[in-house]
Amino acid sequence: MVKAGQILLWDNTFVNTVLFKRVCDIINLGDRIFMKILVLSNDEMERTVIQQVVEHNGHEVITARNSEIAMQALQEGEIRFVIVDRNTTDMDEKQFIKRIRDAQPPYYIYILLIASKVQDTDVTMPRAGADDYLHKPVVPLELKSRVHIGQRMLGLGDNLVNAKSALEKTAMFDPLTRTLNETAFLTLSRGELERARRGQAPLSLIALEINNLKGISEKHGVEISKDVLVLIAQAIREKSRPYDGVGRYGDSTFLIPLPGVIGQDAEKIATRIVKGIMNTNISLLNGTVLDIGLNTGVVSTLRVTVSMEIEMLIEQAKEAASHARDDGDNQVHTIFV
Repeated sequence: MVKAGQILLWDNTFVNTVLFKRVCDIINLGDRIFMKILVLSNDEMERTVIQQVVEHNGHEVITARNSEIAMQALQEGEIRFVIVDRNTTDMDEKQFIKRIRDAQPPYYIYILLIASKVQDTDVTMPRAGADDYLHKPVVPLELKSRVHIGQRMLGLGDNLVNAKSALEKTAMFDPLTRTLNETAFLTLSRGELERARRGQAPLSLIALEINNLKGISEKHGVEISKDVLVLIAQAIREKSRPYDGVGRYGDSTFLIPLPGVIGQDAEKIATRIVKGIMNTNISLLNGTVLDIGLNTGVVSTLRVTVSMEIEMLIEQAKEAASHARDDGDNQVHTIFV
């Protein structure tokens, strides 16, 4: 039985399962995307055929008889797919397709062109062309196939956007603790340092070191030491301010910049974080309680000078953590610069 306030160390199966499910959701997006489809056509019979095919596949149809009405519908948002008839509308005179491309909406709009005769430039012009075309008269089975192809293309495009976003996020975060990695932390903290320098504002930095992580790894295994890092990172985030950028620095050190905070206030924040970690009983499945030793250093400056750099503050914060180790486990030591 798990006691209140006690955390049993486990592997990362749950985390991996959640991440795997998220990836699968993204991959399958193209199969289950239902769209608002705009139909620009002045042919009533053609519109009826298109509407029946599209609605039968679960999509919503919005109709327009001319380009201006169609553009107004597009400006209202959420339309990802457009079917436009060249022969029965003013699309060429109003340069309808080019206007859609030039508007640069926040998401891609797939355009299916219906025409008696299609020219090469209709589908090859990068800024004015359609994505696909249908010859008149519209055949329901062919229309269904073309819509499905467009649907899949939109889904794949969304997958690429989501994957790019995920990669950008991954490049910023430590994959184990989900705190900022060293590169991202240095970028963030340099920005905080420069803002403090320009605004002549105070700045503090906390360095929190786990002093017995190597011993835990040697005694209980590498996976247990990784779980300790994950749990401590979680506790730091819970006790930090929501906008503080927590970063992992090296193997067993976490850094927290505190813009606008000086002296005793920074030390109080560091003490609150340490107490939060120590109040969490971290146990193995067999009931063995792990003794976690923390050294916490704070470097604090009332005004950032021209020559002050973030690397210097990090070294001084780590030096303060070394003094904290000399004072005994789980102490906080502050240096003013």
